[in-house]
Amino acid sequence: MGFQQGLSGLSAAAKSLDVIGNNIANAGTVGFKQSQAQFADVFANSLAGSGGGASGIGVSVGTIAQQFTQGNITTTNNSLDMAVSGNGLFRMSDGGSITYTRNGQFQLDQNGFIVNSAGARVTGYLPNAAGVIVPTAPADIQISTADLLPNATTTIAAGLNLNANSAVIPAAPVFDPTNPATFNNSTSTTVYDSLGGSHVAALYFAKTGTNAWNVYLTVDGVNTQAANAPLSAMTFNTNGTLATPATAVTSTAFVPAGAASQTLAINFASTSQFGSAFGVNALNQNGYTSGTMTGFSTGSDGIISGRYSNGQTQTLGQVVLANFSNPQGLEPLGGNQWAETSTSGAPLVGAPGTAGLGVLQSSAVEDSNVDLTAELVNMITAQRLYQANAQTVKTQDQVLQTIVNLR
Repeated sequence: MGFQQGLSGLSAAAKSLDVIGNNIANAGTVGFKQSQAQFADVFANSLAGSGGGASGIGVSVGTIAQQFTQGNITTTNNSLDMAVSGNGLFRMSDGGSITYTRNGQFQLDQNGFIVNSAGARVTGYLPNAAGVIVPTAPADIQISTADLLPNATTTIAAGLNLNANSAVIPAAPVFDPTNPATFNNSTSTTVYDSLGGSHVAALYFAKTGTNAWNVYLTVDGVNTQAANAPLSAMTFNTNGTLATPATAVTSTAFVPAGAASQTLAINFASTSQFGSAFGVNALNQNGYTSGTMTGFSTGSDGIISGRYSNGQTQTLGQVVLANFSNPQGLEPLGGNQWAETSTSGAPLVGAPGTAGLGVLQSSAVEDSNVDLTAELVNMITAQRLYQANAQTVKTQDQVLQTIVNLR
């Protein structure tokens, strides 16, 4: 027995206590991943090779391995907080320097970028002008608080039932939206111009014969067609289904005050003529007025959707995750950040829920994965190891003292 074994044991036990102490200190740190001291025995080889009776010369610290196991997920009151359930780390950018983290405690900075407490920005995929996510190179995600621009109505989908038992409207007098004698039924919806102004678009239906109807369109009480002409003639099959028109009917162009000229394409594909009362089953249009942002949320797929006062939503970006072939090879930087190394392998970046990546939970964070009870037990074990190795040093000292005292 030599001093070297005992001293190496003391060093290893002290290192183990350091690791355990660090784990315990970070038991409440969001996104923290506990570490484990892993040891290796040490043998000295002779020039002719190791002998079968070698006793070994102690222990060394093989590595400090981080354990990337899932931590518990806790809900929060911050809509920007995000927790990863499964594999993957958030990809952060700080002036072009890329780091990775499991700490999803985020907020907006003064420029609208999603950042962590150190100011590093969350990266992801950005939408194009049409609001569609383009999965190219990840970029810093910026939340725009600008008003949502208005969208002029271009299409209306009408699903109605016209009563087959309705009386035929005589050819005279000419259609007049203010004279109920010139039509059988009517319905209306709100449409929008290029400035976001609202207008009332009304449809009027006049039966002209067996299974035959005329449909008229007015916007703010004015017929869009010249000389009060019908928008279209409609015919139905004997089973009540629509025969014509087979495609959407487009109105004559009209110009709202101060706005751009527009037309309305109306689709009657879901319209029928049965022997029951007139009814409106659907009347949908694709326009909307301008809107201010009222909030936003993040889906499990990482897509951030903005909500606006006009009832619309718009895609603002998509948070990406990065996975590694060997997560334990990542270099800890402190501040809940890791950096890529040659040992970790290149980052595998993608949208949450794809290619083995985990999903996101909004308004939540991932707790530290430290098991405090297990760490306290490990501390007791490491303390006993330290005491035992100290005892070997003491024993070796006594043996050496005995040799010195030989006469």
